[in-house]
Amino acid sequence: MDKNIESFSEYLKYQRNYSEYTITSYKDDLKLYKEYLERESLDYKKIEYTDLRNFLRYLKEEKKEKNSSICRNLSALRTFYNYLLTKEITTSNPFTYINGPKKERRLPRYFEYNELEELFSVPDLKDPFGQRNRLILELLYASGMRVGELVNIKVKDINKYDLTIKILGKGNKERLVHFGEYAKEIMELYLKDGYKKLNIDNLEYLLINNKHTKLTERGVRDILDKIIKQTDISKHISPHMLRHTFATHLLNEGCDILSVQKLLGHESISATGIYTHVTTDHLKSVYYNSFPRAKMK
Repeated sequence: MDKNIESFSEYLKYQRNYSEYTITSYKDDLKLYKEYLERESLDYKKIEYTDLRNFLRYLKEEKKEKNSSICRNLSALRTFYNYLLTKEITTSNPFTYINGPKKERRLPRYFEYNELEELFSVPDLKDPFGQRNRLILELLYASGMRVGELVNIKVKDINKYDLTIKILGKGNKERLVHFGEYAKEIMELYLKDGYKKLNIDNLEYLLINNKHTKLTERGVRDILDKIIKQTDISKHISPHMLRHTFATHLLNEGCDILSVQKLLGHESISATGIYTHVTTDHLKSVYYNSFPRAKMK
């Protein structure tokens, strides 16, 4: 099974273009599954429906996993068995008809405008790494791209005239993301100064780390963690939280949800639905400014 898990991970990385974070999560889920199978003396190629129900009970009652974690675990296993099926290692996917528990509804966390300004003020623009770190913040917020898309940006894919970047998203699908004048200004500074100092091996990628190689997703998360520790903001930060912020601010400023869907690169509008948590003040403003009989003339 270990050999198949490794080949499955390679498949996710090079053929499905999954992010490092997702691949690591899937491998953790498969490791947990493997431990359960060994405990119960089960063969992963001969799993039955009853075994799966017992496994779900094990995750919920013994491992105390949240519903969202269990659903992700099932997604990982369903994808894994689909892979085994295509490789003719198994003859069926036992997880096809297994439904996970109902997920807990969690509203996306995001930054307020003043918090963003505080974050943006931290990097030192006289330092190559400071220029790069500010660009990371600006691009994540300006485009709403995923961290896996960010670290794979190549300089040749940036159009500084149209203010667009060609990126490779989920499922190896190309799309254009947009950025504004603030990001453009920092990008030009970085490319003229910091990038030349960091990119001593003439790599084609935009973001370079302190070892002069391509910056990784883990590297971006570490950078963001260090930045927020230098502020008074009492929130956890992640690349995806800046993506949440991008979508939330667009909606709060009146952008329609179909446009937000396209900008985020979501295939389904249901995936974008989590961002419809616009603020009460914004809803009140829209109501009083738009509804004809909201107030007396």
